[in-house]
Amino acid sequence: MEYLLDTVTLVRYLTKSRNITAKVKIIFEKAEQNECKFFISTISFMEILYLSEKKRIPINLDEVVEKIKESTIYSVAALSTEIISTAQQVDFYELHDRMILATAKYLDLPLISPDRRFKEIGDIEIIWR
Repeated sequence: MEYLLDTVTLVRYLTKSRNITAKVKIIFEKAEQNECKFFISTISFMEILYLSEKKRIPINLDEVVEKIKESTIYSVAALSTEIISTAQQVDFYELHDRMILATAKYLDLPLISPDRRFKEIGDIEIIWR
C-alpha cells in the first residue's frame, strides 16, 4: 500500500511525537517492515522550512531531509504542472495544504493527516482515526 504524508504527520513521526493515533502508528510500523511506502510532497519541504524558521516545529529542514535520505520508506512526490492543474479542483484556502491535497488527488493516494478540515474534500481518502 502507498500513502501520502501530510507535513504535520511527517513532523510528528520524525520527532517521535505522541500525537499520532494507534491506526497511524500501525501504518508506520508496516512501512518500517517494507509492507507499505510513503510519499512526501515537495511542498511539505517548503512548509517545514517555513515552520522551522518560525520556530513552530522542533525540527529543521536539513534534519528532515537527512532522515528522509537515510530511510527507504519514503519517496518524494515532485511538484508538477499536472499536480498544479489538479489543485484547480481542490477548494482549500491554505496554499501548502491545497497542494498536498492536490498531490494526493493526482496520485490517487490516501492522505495521512490529522487535519479534520481535509474531510471536506470528498474525493480524497483521509486517514487518521
